[in-house]
Amino acid sequence: MNAAPIPNAASLPSRRTLNLLGFLACAGLLAYAVYVQGVLRIDPCPLCIFQRIGIAACGLVFLLAWAHNPASAWGARCYATLVMLAALVTIGIAARHVWIQHLPEDAVPSCGAGLGFMLQEFPVAEVIRKVLTGSGECHQVNWEFLGLAMPTWVLLAAAGLGTLGAVANLVARRR
Repeated sequence: MNAAPIPNAASLPSRRTLNLLGFLACAGLLAYAVYVQGVLRIDPCPLCIFQRIGIAACGLVFLLAWAHNPASAWGARCYATLVMLAALVTIGIAARHVWIQHLPEDAVPSCGAGLGFMLQEFPVAEVIRKVLTGSGECHQVNWEFLGLAMPTWVLLAAAGLGTLGAVANLVARRR
């Protein structure tokens, strides 16, 4: 059995093209999140909002990498690192959300105050700590596709975006 050849840098689209594709993927994910909230009327829980922020951060780095299109390998490595870092943080938040969704009913934390209220009443560091511990509303699965809840899809998308950021900025060539 012949193994598929590993693509080399010359067979990939340009670094700039891949960064643009990464930005468009992030924009598409965020647009779908707005659609789910606005049209399907499914309000995001605090962990969902943090996942959106993570995807937006990935998109921003992809956009900056596309616009800058650094000539140096050092610059490309910086963008790769930033995309992968944003993706890893998003993966961590999504994994936490998936874990909370799979807790037994009696182990689910109680619902807390809304994110807007917490941001007004508490320091940002305290809000982040409270949100990452999760709450009852984060346990609800109110959207699925192919048997997977939205946080699982966000986890997979963030992993793909991190991989794309690495390939785009570490493997693909600047043209």
